[in-house]
Amino acid sequence: MRAQYLILPLLLLIANVSFSQVKRTRGAFLMGGNFDITIVAKDSITAEQNIDTVIAEISRIEYLISDWKPETQVSRVNQNAGIRPVKVDREVLELTERALKISELTHGAFDISFAAMEKIWKFDGTMTTMPSPEAVQKARQKVGYKNIIINKDSSTIFLKLPGMKIGFGALGEGYAADKCREMMMARGITAGLVNATGDIQAWGTQPNGKPWRIGINDPFKSNDLVGVIAINGAITTSGSYEKYALIDGKRYTHIINPATGYPATGLTSVTITGPSTEMANAFSTSIMVLGKEAGLKLLKQFPLYKAFMITDTGKYVASRGFKIEKLRR
Repeated sequence: MRAQYLILPLLLLIANVSFSQVKRTRGAFLMGGNFDITIVAKDSITAEQNIDTVIAEISRIEYLISDWKPETQVSRVNQNAGIRPVKVDREVLELTERALKISELTHGAFDISFAAMEKIWKFDGTMTTMPSPEAVQKARQKVGYKNIIINKDSSTIFLKLPGMKIGFGALGEGYAADKCREMMMARGITAGLVNATGDIQAWGTQPNGKPWRIGINDPFKSNDLVGVIAINGAITTSGSYEKYALIDGKRYTHIINPATGYPATGLTSVTITGPSTEMANAFSTSIMVLGKEAGLKLLKQFPLYKAFMITDTGKYVASRGFKIEKLRR
């Protein structure tokens, strides 16, 4: 029955079952988006208590790395761009370090300093005309991961250019999901799922022993899926069909190519599976910019990660080992 599916970029397909363990799911608005937290535990009280713990952990991370809250450490780094280094917690420093390594790996296709482009691109439905080439070029001059300076000894981050800005929108939710899985496993919760606005980390199985099943949205057909996969680990999707600007009848993705200052083209959707949600998110974002050929070449260096791509023309491209179950019509 198609009615059993609610359509999201990535969706947990939940079966209502009752076994020796119980499953509880709760939604929360965190890090600027909707999170769904599912915990499998011996009883409902234990499950609910651990959901509270997960929400508290995500909130803690939000108040470290969110760039839209002026009091966070990342916001203070941005406020002091071109002025002085800002001392941050080791956790923020290490997340920034990993982001810079991904930038080097992808030759700049992934770049947390793309956030400076947010001044001229709006993907909330309000933008109806293209920014001028001059505005794009001026904003692009503030983008460049090589101008992010980390000092490990003093635990500081410095943005060399005035007007620079870093943002963890392409890593933050995935990082939070990974941290919550790690925390829950340490507390003896051997099964659960954190859906961080489409960046999903799942571990263990459902109470009936069956794997978690995730639906992948069809970007060309509203309220439809291209297929479902069983997952124990991370799955993320980056795409141009949920968050975009519609200008003169053309859809522009929110994922910016740092090299040009314009939205990426060629791919409509990239889904990545693997052990880490943070890395899967970084890869899905990077490959939207790199394109299918360069994206597949990149993933050959990381055999634990698999990709499923949908091109702007609707063609499906899967890396070796990506297993998807097509839905029966």
